Amino acid sequence: MIDKLVLTGGSGFLGSAILDELLDHDPVLKVREIVIYDLNPPAPGYDDRVTFFRGDVRDPGALKECFGDTEVVIHSAAIVDWGTKPLKEILSVNVEGTRNVIDACRENRVRALVYTSSLDVLHDGSPLVNVDENTPYPAVHSTSYCASKYQAEVRVLDANGKGFSTCSLRPADIYGEGDPYHIGSLINMARGGFYIRLGNGRSRCQHVYVRNAAHAHLLAAQVLLKKPEKVGGQAYFLTDGEASNFFTFFDRFVLGAGCSIRPANAWLPRWFALGLGAISEGIAFVWRPVKRYSPKLSRFAVVYTCTDYTFSSGKARNDFNFVPKYSEKEAFEKTVIYFRDHCNRKTRSSVHT
Repeated sequence: MIDKLVLTGGSGFLGSAILDELLDHDPVLKVREIVIYDLNPPAPGYDDRVTFFRGDVRDPGALKECFGDTEVVIHSAAIVDWGTKPLKEILSVNVEGTRNVIDACRENRVRALVYTSSLDVLHDGSPLVNVDENTPYPAVHSTSYCASKYQAEVRVLDANGKGFSTCSLRPADIYGEGDPYHIGSLINMARGGFYIRLGNGRSRCQHVYVRNAAHAHLLAAQVLLKKPEKVGGQAYFLTDGEASNFFTFFDRFVLGAGCSIRPANAWLPRWFALGLGAISEGIAFVWRPVKRYSPKLSRFAVVYTCTDYTFSSGKARNDFNFVPKYSEKEAFEKTVIYFRDHCNRKTRSSVHT
């Protein structure tokens, strides 16, 4: 039994799923006290084991205060960016914030730190096919976000040792209930009546269901505590299915949520989509002094969805027995039910308004 675990970013998309897994009827990790460290409180309804500490990872003092008497930290707080946010903001949260977390762990003699990294630590815009954890980092990353996750991961892995065990998990594209990055945007596009895909449909990438990714974090933490020499200082890719095209993978969720896809088979060539992405970013830059917003289409989004990036979770399976807790069918059904209900609520709300 673990006395205290702190989950940074515990109110976010992945963080909420990690919390749900911690509170499962038969959790991998049994914890007496779970502390959510976030700027926003978690959704209501959790039991009395969960407490909320409002804090920013850029605040070293708050982190050190929160981490007192903590055995395990899962660090999932981050800015997720598709090439639109300022460099300074990304680095301050993703890199300096992670350094603050490491320092707070050391000062409070935390035993284990599981860091939520990203497949983007290897992303330089070129195809990556069947890569593994031995693949070296690129000399230049495709965006500030990719570079920030690389820099943070290196800090985490270098911190391993002397009674403090760390590892880094690199989830594939995460999807599931409440997905704020992909499914909601695609549904909105379908509801707008004009659904466009990018590329030619032949590029392949990986995905992972959010609850399976959350489950992996608990498995990794468990082994970090019991056999730190086995996983300490290691990075792991996470995926739970075969590679597929980004859009054809998510089309079925859009259709399952009750939306129609029209036109049925419209694809924008990569070169043309890159041009639109550049224009979209330029407009956002011009408007920045008046109103800051993130354009829905960026050049990174185009490259990301039109370039091969495939790997496996073989190392995670071998080192901490990661296998999907939820089947692909179950993940699909749970996600579709959520978004179908969400869309219906939005429709009823607009009608009443």
